[in-house]
Amino acid sequence: MQTISKEYALLFNAMTDAEETLAHLRQALMDAQRQAEELYLEQAGDGAVPQRPR
Repeated sequence: MQTISKEYALLFNAMTDAEETLAHLRQALMDAQRQAEELYLEQAGDGAVPQRPR
């Protein structure tokens, strides 16, 4: 059995951690987008015309 070098293990673990972090960030952005869309639709349902932020 071949041993993995410490450098490769370090890089592999860093890449795995980064991928997991990016997946969490992607989900957080999708959640924020969904909430923003719901707020927009609620305002439109109240008869108010939503304004774009300046």
